Amino acid sequence: MPGAIRISPTRATRALNLLRTVQFTHPPTCPCHSNPAHHHHGPQTVTQARRHLATPLDTSQQKEYAFEMAASSIRFGPGCTKEVGMDFKNLGSKRVMVVTDGNVRKLDAMKQVIQGLETEGVEFKIFDEVRVEPKDSSIRQAIDFAKPYRPDAFLAVGGGSVIDTAKLMNLYTSFPDADFFDFVNAPLGKGMPIPGKLFPLIAVPTTAGTGSETTGTAIFDLVSKRAKTGIAHRNLKPTLGIVDPLNTRTMPSAVHASSGLDVLCHSLESWTAIPYYERVPRPANPIQRPAYQGANPISDIFSLKALKDTVKYLPRAVKDPDDHEAQSQMLLAATLAGVGFGNAGVHLCHGMSYPISGQNPGYKHAGYQVEAPIIPHGVSVAVTAPAVFKFTGASNPERHLAAAECFGVDISNVKKESAGEVLSEALAEFLIKLGDQPRGLKHLGFGREHIDQLVEGTIPQARVLMLAPNLELHNLDAEREQLTGLFEEAMEY
Repeated sequence: MPGAIRISPTRATRALNLLRTVQFTHPPTCPCHSNPAHHHHGPQTVTQARRHLATPLDTSQQKEYAFEMAASSIRFGPGCTKEVGMDFKNLGSKRVMVVTDGNVRKLDAMKQVIQGLETEGVEFKIFDEVRVEPKDSSIRQAIDFAKPYRPDAFLAVGGGSVIDTAKLMNLYTSFPDADFFDFVNAPLGKGMPIPGKLFPLIAVPTTAGTGSETTGTAIFDLVSKRAKTGIAHRNLKPTLGIVDPLNTRTMPSAVHASSGLDVLCHSLESWTAIPYYERVPRPANPIQRPAYQGANPISDIFSLKALKDTVKYLPRAVKDPDDHEAQSQMLLAATLAGVGFGNAGVHLCHGMSYPISGQNPGYKHAGYQVEAPIIPHGVSVAVTAPAVFKFTGASNPERHLAAAECFGVDISNVKKESAGEVLSEALAEFLIKLGDQPRGLKHLGFGREHIDQLVEGTIPQARVLMLAPNLELHNLDAEREQLTGLFEEAMEY
């Protein structure tokens, strides 16, 4: 799905036709148009819709009226990694920076990549010191390695940490005079939009989780603030994602589980995010339209499909290392979820996960071959999920019940006011059955004495919190109280 689809009618008649078309062609469970009780906002009348779409673009208090769909081109198929040398030759690339980590460097995926580049006579240099769950210091180290080589293309081979690091190497090599904080998400950075195209980047994922091969997002730990942040812009997304199921067969069971939990929350959060037309401010210029825009009718399709496939295939992939069908389907689900959340965005699970990872009291997740303490990203996201979706359920009961149905819940007689609780219970049961997952923050070593700092680390995550239903973003005391309650609820499930 290269390029972007722009939906921005300018005449009232076209606008109303679009609204009617979406309203009557979207499935009944769509939150954006067919459900008048969607989230905490009332329905739009035709008059409101006309006023909403006809007003000028110059006020920061106006709600959004358009969404854009942007994703990397994707190539999916067993064995397609070997084509990467031809891809760079077709691009006319002369100096490729290959980005990976010490573990992936030894795997067959890297052997395939090197062989492909050498066969086509493409010059390359390898950086293999990517840190799992990268910090700003390791990102800067990688950028400093890339700049003197003056590459004209990048190749990332690895999980989300590798792909995100490669995105940032590409960004600051393409704009070598930029200050590191120019593009970092506000309020921790300046949040400036990326002003032009980057060098080509091909991403070859070796884990089935982040969907980073299709998104314009890169995440890292900002150590000085004890919080995760990142950079998000469409120009950051890879040129091509080579999604080869053979590359995930070396994943340990623990990595299958934690990366799969990231897919689970990507799909659930983007499915339940506020609708794009409730987000403020409406950008004065299209370049300012964020990558994370709120739920929309196109992202919904990807998010719901990814959720269904994750529920079906993740337990199989974790249980049986030889279940190659389940592994392949999970890799595809990760990419589908990437398209969904890469445009709709995520919200509370991810916003709360960043301080959970950044303020790790010393937890080291079993099955990860690293010396330092680590809370894998998928674990840090999923540990709050039962609490989060219990909290957001009232925003759109129909959508939360549709998600619960994906877990096998019979929703035919469930009352709307119970939607959040039902989804929360279904999630908790799924996580427990998956096995070897910490059942709440308490099991990661956090206590109630940590909650205030976790809350303070969550509040700056405005990029994702702005998409959270039911959160009191315009009242800091109320928001702090809500987040405190969520962390307390997430202590154990």
